[in-house]
Amino acid sequence: MRLSKPRIAPLSESDWDQAQRDLMQPFVAGGRVFNVFGTLIHHPDLLRRWLVFANHVLGKSTIKVREREVLILRTAKLVNSEYEWGQHVVIAREAGLEDREIRAIGSNGDGLGELEKLLCDAADELISDKMLSADIWGTLNELFDTRQVMDIVFTVGQYTMLAMALNTFGVQLNEGLPRFER
Repeated sequence: MRLSKPRIAPLSESDWDQAQRDLMQPFVAGGRVFNVFGTLIHHPDLLRRWLVFANHVLGKSTIKVREREVLILRTAKLVNSEYEWGQHVVIAREAGLEDREIRAIGSNGDGLGELEKLLCDAADELISDKMLSADIWGTLNELFDTRQVMDIVFTVGQYTMLAMALNTFGVQLNEGLPRFER
């Protein structure tokens, strides 16, 4: 973790007002309120609006879950967001990524399939150059339709933006989530 303690501590359920309770109800009903949501509930209007975009990227994207998780893990590693990494290692495993693939996504990409390597290269370029090169753009457009390429770009963008907040606010890993391998 970049910070050893939160700058903005997650609000406990006992401190929520009724509007916060209403907004957090789906997370409570799910059985676990992750620290990201406990932190963002300090600003309910922001959380409410961000959830619309985040829910598209996480649940309504036109790319496959496995492809999305490759992008998210690579982004998390590149922007040094251990919180994102820990959350999405679990999801990536559920999506069928093996631990050796997850390690490769978090390092140099050696041993990944061509598609996974392409997605890592796309995330690399988006993080470093804030755009895709003609080569990566062309290859993505051979394999994906326009909406899918847009979802690829917005997935990296969403998780880059979220990493800025998580890292700055000092959101700590929830118990039991994997850390970066050193």
